[in-house]
Amino acid sequence: MSRQMSLGAFLMATGHHVAAWRHPDVPADPLDFASYRRTAQIAEAACFDALFVADSVAAPSDALASRSARSVHFEPLTLLSALSMVTERIGLIATSTTSYNEPYHVARKYASLDHLSGGRAGWNLVTSDAAAEAGNFGRDAHIPHAERYARAREFQQVVQGLWDSWADDAFVRDKASGEFHRPQAVRSIDHAGAHFRVRGPLNVARSPQGRPVLVQAGSSEAGRELAAESAEVVFTAQPSLASAQAFYADLKGRLARYGRSDDELKIMPGVFVVVGRSAAEAQAKYQQFQDLVDPRVGVALLGRMLGNFDLSGYPLDGPLPALPLTEDGQRSRQRLLTELAGQEQLTLAELGRRIAGGRGHYSLIGTPTQIADALQAWFEGHAADGFNVLVPHLPQGLEDFASLVVPELQRRGLFRRQYQGHTLREHLGLQRPVNPYFAE
Repeated sequence: MSRQMSLGAFLMATGHHVAAWRHPDVPADPLDFASYRRTAQIAEAACFDALFVADSVAAPSDALASRSARSVHFEPLTLLSALSMVTERIGLIATSTTSYNEPYHVARKYASLDHLSGGRAGWNLVTSDAAAEAGNFGRDAHIPHAERYARAREFQQVVQGLWDSWADDAFVRDKASGEFHRPQAVRSIDHAGAHFRVRGPLNVARSPQGRPVLVQAGSSEAGRELAAESAEVVFTAQPSLASAQAFYADLKGRLARYGRSDDELKIMPGVFVVVGRSAAEAQAKYQQFQDLVDPRVGVALLGRMLGNFDLSGYPLDGPLPALPLTEDGQRSRQRLLTELAGQEQLTLAELGRRIAGGRGHYSLIGTPTQIADALQAWFEGHAADGFNVLVPHLPQGLEDFASLVVPELQRRGLFRRQYQGHTLREHLGLQRPVNPYFAE
């Protein structure tokens, strides 16, 4: 079979557009499970590789809190556990921060989800960028950027060690002899490092996939190096084909240092898609969302993405003020948006509106053919192994993509017509990892 792209469906409450909840076709309650269920089933019927749920562990305190649907959302693993019961094949990827969690908790929860779902779990490892999260976990200040990544690297190593606590054939469950598991088939990790002390073993058996798929979304220098060493999927925000190709080449080029091959890491940029049967229809759909953007919400979102800056005191019709490159923010996204504002001479309100849908991701607004052309160019141009699909509103936006764009990709032989496997690793073409502690 020729190389085919992977597709993830980004589940962000009412949709990826900041004004989605105001759209007449969208359930306004971000805790409406029926909407999530419908979205998941649409994605699975279209043979998407996975669902993806982002997370934060602090509520916004500005205009985002009172005038957007971002103030409340489900805890991702709880949501995906529920969705695992109403789906059968699609992968389930959730975000959990290494900054405000403990390795044993994360290892146990994702291993449990992998068992519940029959091998469909993935962990999106992130280091928290929102300084407000610190106050919810007994800290007066956010963890500095370099320390966050040092902690994340050790965190990942501990989690992986815990996932390998048990041999694949450890549990004999022999009722006649009374032996439940073989004592020699379990190990404690006895980890003692700079950030964590963890004895182990994990009290969940090795999961159906061996380990849940490890995903990462950082694009900073430290994030890229961590991804090259350990990630199996990388989500990234790239605004153009050229930037995506440069990122792709850079990250794939680092793999050899860790004894890894190109096919061991899937790079899936985010793409914000609004599709219509004609270009005019697509633009009209998009404009309907843009007309719903409260300028205060757009600017608050911008400040959050730039690194937790309060921009409410600056004039909406003025330029983006000069801001220091923060240690606590999303550094790569901060550079991207600052460059965009300068290149196009956008006012603060205009920049806020510009990111209200795609939030710095590549945006496609057009017909199925136009969108498929762009995705194919990225896929065949060494810019992507697949895409994390962001739609303005859920579930309708994903249904539009599934019914209009997916058939065009299938017609071109770029995407599957049916699942060939059952686990997330099988969908992504990733090998089941051998347990190094019990390998024969």
